[in-house]
Amino acid sequence: MADNITSAERSRVMRCVRSVDTRPERMVRSIVHRLGYRFRLHVRELPGTPDMVLARLRTVIEVRGCFWHGHACGQCRIPATRRGYWLDKIERNRRRNARTSRALRRAGWSVLVVWECETRQPQRLSARLARLLARSLP
Repeated sequence: MADNITSAERSRVMRCVRSVDTRPERMVRSIVHRLGYRFRLHVRELPGTPDMVLARLRTVIEVRGCFWHGHACGQCRIPATRRGYWLDKIERNRRRNARTSRALRRAGWSVLVVWECETRQPQRLSARLARLLARSLP
């Protein structure tokens, strides 16, 4: 199916797609804060500019969108239009995620990944984060 909007309209729509401060990211921040942990956001000095950095625990939290980062949860569908482009784009994102996680781990950081679909069950996510962050305590 062909795109029914102009290039300028498509650009305007895509500008509205956020890369930081997304709803799932805000939810995870709220949960972690309620659990009593303090963190910094988007620390540029670390590989990949992690979403949340809990320096005291040497832990970073990455909140990933299921579509953009290729999660196999079944809740994201590859668009039929330009399917090859999207498959390549998502695969590049996955490779970049793996490189960034390796670099962080080599530097002594623990990396927790929270998927967008996990934010649909806040109580379950809160319990998971509490368990994982408690393990990171010095």
